Amino acid sequence: MADDRAEMTKRMGEGHGFIAALDQSGGSTPKALRLYGVEESEYDGEEAMFAEIHKMRSRIITAPDFTSEKVLGAILFERTMRGEVDGKLTSAALWEDRGIVPFLKIDKGLEDKAQGVQLMKPMPGLEALLEEARGLGIFGTKERSVVHEANADGIAAVVAQQFEVGETVCKAGLVPILEPEVDIHSETKAEAEVMLRDAIKTHLDALPEDRTVMLKLTIPTEPGLYDVLADHPRVLRVVALSGGYSTDDACKRLAQNDKMIASFSRALTEGLSKQQSDDEFNAALGANIDKIYRASL
Repeated sequence: MADDRAEMTKRMGEGHGFIAALDQSGGSTPKALRLYGVEESEYDGEEAMFAEIHKMRSRIITAPDFTSEKVLGAILFERTMRGEVDGKLTSAALWEDRGIVPFLKIDKGLEDKAQGVQLMKPMPGLEALLEEARGLGIFGTKERSVVHEANADGIAAVVAQQFEVGETVCKAGLVPILEPEVDIHSETKAEAEVMLRDAIKTHLDALPEDRTVMLKLTIPTEPGLYDVLADHPRVLRVVALSGGYSTDDACKRLAQNDKMIASFSRALTEGLSKQQSDDEFNAALGANIDKIYRASL
């Protein structure tokens, strides 16, 4: 496992490609399924809903183009981590069979908006979950909060909370992806991003040398804004979220940021449908993967 983690670290730091976000949770799963052509009337209850989304994720993971050639990592939901793909634990199906580094979404959703931001809700049992994840071969985690306005106090609180959770993750032997998303519809998006960059850099500068984090950030209004973070010795990689942009728009914006790679969810699954034949599904997914990969180079 130690050798695997060293190889995973090298792949995440130096590899060409992007991270697939397959971590829709309870709140976002119904919408993801509707976009995939599965209406709420077609399943009854939460268990059936998660069974449907697992089928979708399994179909993606086993597709011919979903390989380490273009996909560096994949972020999983808790249930997906504990589930199986092709008769193997999902993490093993990713890493052993495809060379794709597995991550786990650990946040439990967002608090109500205050000071122009949404902090993460409490995460009871986090240490136990991290121990389980490491035992299942998970390399790192992802935790999301949201910035809606250029409010200095709110942004400071978001970044402080992200790094606090990140420290717990690091102590468990995993690599955290800190995700303070900036709402793409914010009227003060550009100003908020400058505040966010500066707050993150302050926390990075204070990290001890044995700490490594990743960052998942909204594609900035000013191209190259986050280059200083990507170059920081405590940062393994800076990845971009699609944030509601269409696949084409997200890829066009990402291509202007040489030191960011994609970590897309909705943009990855755009145009996919349960009703498609395997050939149709694989062609549509392959086209999305290629587009996102090229934007990440």
